[in-house]
Amino acid sequence: MAKPSKPSASKPSASEDQQRTLAGLLGLSSQSARKSHYAELEARLEELETERNRYKWLFEHAVHGIFQANLHEGLRAANPALARMLGYQDPQDVLWSHTDLAAHLFIGGREELARIRAVLAEQPGLFGYETRLRRRDGSEIDVLMNILLKPDEPGLFEGFVADITERKLAQLRLQQLNEELEQRVASRTDELLAANRSLHLQIGERARAEHELRKARDAAEEANRSKDKYLAAASHDLLQPLNAARLLISTLRERALGDSAHNLVERAHQALEGAEDLLSDLLDISKLDQAAIKPDIDLYRLDDLLAPLASEFEPVATQAGLRLRARIPAYAVHTDARLLGRILRNFLSNACRYTERGGVLLGVRKRGQFVHIEVWDSGRGIPQSQLQAIFREFLQLDAGRSMERKGVGLGLAIVERIAGMLGYDVQVRSRPGRGSCFSIRVPLAAEQPVALKVAALPQPLVGNPLPGKRLLVLDNEPAILMSMADLLGQWGCEVLTAADQAQALQQLQAQAPDLLVVDYHLDNGVTGCEVVQALREHFACDIPAVMITADRSDQCRTQLQALRVPLLNKPVRPGKLRAVLSQLLSG
Repeated sequence: MAKPSKPSASKPSASEDQQRTLAGLLGLSSQSARKSHYAELEARLEELETERNRYKWLFEHAVHGIFQANLHEGLRAANPALARMLGYQDPQDVLWSHTDLAAHLFIGGREELARIRAVLAEQPGLFGYETRLRRRDGSEIDVLMNILLKPDEPGLFEGFVADITERKLAQLRLQQLNEELEQRVASRTDELLAANRSLHLQIGERARAEHELRKARDAAEEANRSKDKYLAAASHDLLQPLNAARLLISTLRERALGDSAHNLVERAHQALEGAEDLLSDLLDISKLDQAAIKPDIDLYRLDDLLAPLASEFEPVATQAGLRLRARIPAYAVHTDARLLGRILRNFLSNACRYTERGGVLLGVRKRGQFVHIEVWDSGRGIPQSQLQAIFREFLQLDAGRSMERKGVGLGLAIVERIAGMLGYDVQVRSRPGRGSCFSIRVPLAAEQPVALKVAALPQPLVGNPLPGKRLLVLDNEPAILMSMADLLGQWGCEVLTAADQAQALQQLQAQAPDLLVVDYHLDNGVTGCEVVQALREHFACDIPAVMITADRSDQCRTQLQALRVPLLNKPVRPGKLRAVLSQLLSG
């Protein structure tokens, strides 16, 4: 086998020139260097190829569009994402020239390209540039571009394109929603303004209505006050002649008369009693409605409060054919004696009035920190459905005919008002055909009063102290003077009458009377208290006196308590007058 001949020193081939050139680039110029770094060279070439393939893969599979272009020539390369974004299948279809870019791609045409070129001439890149591109089907998309100049190749730049159509649509929708919201807010604001104006108008109308209502209320209250004042004045004036008539009728009742005359007197007596009850109740209602009565709460023993009531109503019950019993324990209470007495008198009066047979019981039950003062009767009873109605004014049950009516139906209305003023609870229990129980709950006191707070009504006396006694009756009404003189004279008294203090001294001369019966309101603003005090000073002795008046004010009551003079309200009941006079004269 022949040996290979040595290579001649002929001119190097082209491949050898390329190898020498590459070796020179890599810094391997000599033959020895090529041989020693050939393996390293292959490794570097493989790395470069791998890097190129990696960038190629990223370029082809990127989500956003990527392109390379020349400012003067047009697109040189584009990735598939950009082609799909523009509606093309092959990236080669979008490699337009500079002129085609203005015609097919940018909506802004040449002017937009000129602006982009001007920006890139002054700065190395254009970032966050939003524009609109034309797709193959003629539709438009919104994109965001970042364009970077390649520093090593003048005029060459690379671009990155993101489709922001959805974001733009979302922004547009958001803007529309904002506009709709603004419209709704404006519409709602207009509605609220209209509602506010309407509300202001309603407030104004309501204010005017309230003003009119206040005026009407004030007028009604003023009319009610005027009515109450008129009623009080009229009732006071009516009580004067009624008092005189009561005294005259009582005088006739105690005289021996024929049956016919006695019947007439009794009928007149009953008519007067009805009128007196009505006027008394009207006065009480008027004072309660005007809040003219103020409770005076103090400590009292129950026997001091209830025993006089039992004594007062015992003859009333006896006259009605009933038996009155009282069960009074040794308790003490905090109350207003006068107002509580008014309530219990009503209970006892109704029990005696509406009970035809049997009896009446006044009793007390202790319940915790309260006592229940109860009045039982064996009358006809009250239906359950009517237990609340009985407290209405002018209502009487089972009294359809005038002859069956007893009273005027104001008593329990007064009871309810007084109980409300005192804060007491009124209870009613009843069984039709068996009787009723009226009770009032009063706060119980732990301590006992040191002294009596109210004076008991006079108890029955042994003998009659009235005959032969010298009495002075002082009143500015001639009819009352005459009636009182007749009644007291019939009781065996020596009666002197006077209209004022001067006539009283003239009648009495130098001898003091055994007792004074004085009207509270006299002529010229003089009060009976002043006359009693003056006569006591004149005769230098504490002459017993009783005051008679239609004035039910607290001021009058206070003055009489200071003088230690008992009070009898007009119209005077002769039995009560006789009992008080007998008690004072026997003392």
